[in-house]
Amino acid sequence: MKRTLDSEVDYESTYAPLFSYSARMRAIRTRIEGVADTDVTILIRGESGVGKELAARAIHLASARRAGPFVRVNCAALPAELLESELFGHEKGAFTGAYRTKPGKFELAEKGTLLLDEIGDMPLSLQAKLLHVLQDGEFVRVGGTEPLYADVRVVAATNQPLEEAIAASRFREDLFYRLNVVTIRIPALRDRPEEIPILVGMFLQRFNEQYGRHVRLSEESLKILTRYCWPGNVRELENTIKRVVVLNDEAIVADELQELIATAGATNPSGPPPAATTPVIQTLKDAARKAAVDAEREIIQRVLDEVRWNRAEAARLLRISYKALLYKIDRCGLQRKRRAA
Repeated sequence: MKRTLDSEVDYESTYAPLFSYSARMRAIRTRIEGVADTDVTILIRGESGVGKELAARAIHLASARRAGPFVRVNCAALPAELLESELFGHEKGAFTGAYRTKPGKFELAEKGTLLLDEIGDMPLSLQAKLLHVLQDGEFVRVGGTEPLYADVRVVAATNQPLEEAIAASRFREDLFYRLNVVTIRIPALRDRPEEIPILVGMFLQRFNEQYGRHVRLSEESLKILTRYCWPGNVRELENTIKRVVVLNDEAIVADELQELIATAGATNPSGPPPAATTPVIQTLKDAARKAAVDAEREIIQRVLDEVRWNRAEAARLLRISYKALLYKIDRCGLQRKRRAA
C-alpha cells in the first residue's frame, strides 16, 4: 500500500479497511464512525506504535471536517516556551527571534482537526491555557492581546496512564475530563496477532514497490513473525519488514528472523515455545541475555510486590523512568499477585 496524502484518500476505501482485520479493531471502527460527525474531543490511548495517529486521521476523514486540514502537534517534542508559540502562534517582537507574526496550529487547523499527540507530556504551564481554549474556543497569541477564535475539532493521544499523572500532580484533572469525553483504546499488536499476516503482506507490497524488490516470506517465517510479541507494536513490525526488504538477501533475512526467535523467548516468556522445526542455537551470548532478563524480572517483581504495585514508587526505587518501568513490566509479563482471601 502506497503512502498518500489525506487529500488523495477517503475514509471508506483507505482507512476503514485498516480497522477491519480483527474483532477488536472492528469495535474501534464502530466507535470512530459513531463519533466522527460530532465535535466532541476524543482521547486516543495505547502503547507507542499501535497506530494512534492513524486512528486520529481516520476520525478526521470520517467526519464532516474532512475537507479541512489535519494538523498534528507533538507535545513532547518542544519545550514549554516553543510549544506555546507552536500551538497559539506569536506576534512580531514577542520574543527574541520573532521577526514576524506567526499563526499557531490552532489557526492552521481552522475548520479541521488538531491532533495533540503525546498530550501527557504537555507542560503544566500550558495545560491551563489549553483548557481555556477547549472550553471557550478562544486564545491569544504569544505577545498579543487580541482574542482569536478557533473552530477546531481536538483529538488528543497518549501512551501514558494519565490517571497516575494526575495523582502525581503532573496533569490537570479538569483538563483530563475535558479531553476524555470519548476514549478510544488501541490494543497492542500482541493482543491481535491475527492481523500480523495481513500487515506483513501490506508492508511487503509497499516496500517491494518502493525499493524495486521482490522479497517474499515463507510460511515458517510468517509463523515466527506471528508468535513474536512485538513490544514496539505495528511500528516495529513495519520497520522489521522494511529492513528485510532493503537487505534483500535470503541468508541475512534468515538471520533477522533467527534474532527475533531468540529475542522472543526473552520478551515473551509466557508465550508458546518455538516450533520444533525452528532451530535455535544456544550460544553463551544467548544464555547471558536470558539470565539477565530473568534476574531483571525477579528484581522488578519483588520491588513491585513490596510497594503493593505502586508503579511510581517502584520506578523511583529502581532508579528508572516511569515509562521504562511500564515497558519492562509488559516485556517481562509481570502480573500483580492476588492476595489469598
